Amino acid sequence: MPEQNHGVAVLDTRPRPADTRAEVLDGLRRPQKTLPSKYFYDERGSRLFDEITRLPEYYLTRTELDIMTRYVAEMAACLGPRCLLVEYGSGSSLKTRILLDHLPDVAAYVPVDISRAHLEAAAARLAEEYPGLRILPVCADYTASFELPDPGVPFRRVAVYFPGSTIGNFTPEEARAFLERIAGVAGPGGGLLIGVDLRKDPAVIEPAYNDARGVTAAFNRNILVHLNRLLGAGFDPEAFAHHAFFNEAESRVEMHLVSLKDQCVRLDGEAIPIRRGETILTEYSYKYTPEAFATLAESAGFRVERVWTDEARYFSVQYLCVR
Repeated sequence: MPEQNHGVAVLDTRPRPADTRAEVLDGLRRPQKTLPSKYFYDERGSRLFDEITRLPEYYLTRTELDIMTRYVAEMAACLGPRCLLVEYGSGSSLKTRILLDHLPDVAAYVPVDISRAHLEAAAARLAEEYPGLRILPVCADYTASFELPDPGVPFRRVAVYFPGSTIGNFTPEEARAFLERIAGVAGPGGGLLIGVDLRKDPAVIEPAYNDARGVTAAFNRNILVHLNRLLGAGFDPEAFAHHAFFNEAESRVEMHLVSLKDQCVRLDGEAIPIRRGETILTEYSYKYTPEAFATLAESAGFRVERVWTDEARYFSVQYLCVR
C-alpha cells in the first residue's frame, strides 16, 4: 500500500529482511565472496555516491550531464509526448530535471529506488520544483520484478530512464536478463533511455574508482555498515581496505573489500571465516564498445535507435526501442 510522506505517496515493495539475509549468506559462502552492490544504497551510501559524482576523478557524471545538456531536445523527441517516465535507480534525480524541463507534457514520473529516505527527499524536492508533475515514487529493488503504480491518467507509452553507468554493474548474462525485464515493463512501442560507459584507456577509468579523498573507499565500506544495521551482521568495516582495478580481459572494473586480518563474521548464527588478504567482491562495472552493447541490447529484445557521445567518446547515452 502507498504511504504518504512529504505530500508524495510512496509505494514500498522493498525485499523482506529474510530474503536479504539469504542473498547475503549465499554470496559470503562462495569461494570468491560477494555482496550485492544494491546494498550500497542506504541513506548514507546514497549521499556518499552523490559526493562521488562531484569528484574530479569521476568523469562519468559530468560527461553524461554534458551529453544530456547538449542533446536533451533530441532525447525528449525520442521519448515523445504524454509518456509515463519510469526511472530506475533515481537517486537525487539530478539528470531527470534536464529531461523534465524538455518534457512539459509527461503523463507522470515514477522514480524507483531502494533507499526509501533518499527517494522520499528527492521526490519532495521535485514536487516543489515541478508543482504540476504527477510523481509516483516506488521504493523497490529494481533488479527484480516490482509493481508499477497506476498513474490514474492516460499515457501514450512507457519510457524507462536508466541513467549513469549502472547497467555495467551486471555481468553480460545478468544485463541481458535485466534488459529483457525492462522490455517487458516498457511493452510494445516502449523505449529505454540508458547511460552506457564506454571502453577507454584504463588510466582514465581507474582513478574514477580510487579517488584521492577516499570517498569511494568510504562508500565501499559503508555496505558493511548498512548490512550490520539491516541484518545485525557482525562486520568490522575498519578491518577492510578498499581495492578497485580495471580487469582488461573482462573489460570491467572490479571493486573489492580486502580483509586486513584473519577474522570471523557472524550472520544469522553462522560463523563465516575470512582470511587476511581475502576479498569480498562488491561491484563490477563493465565498459562496453558501442558494437558490443548493441549486440547485448538486441539479444534482450531492443533495437538501438540513437547513440549520443561526448567528443572523447568516454560515455554514451543511448535510446533503445522495444522490437
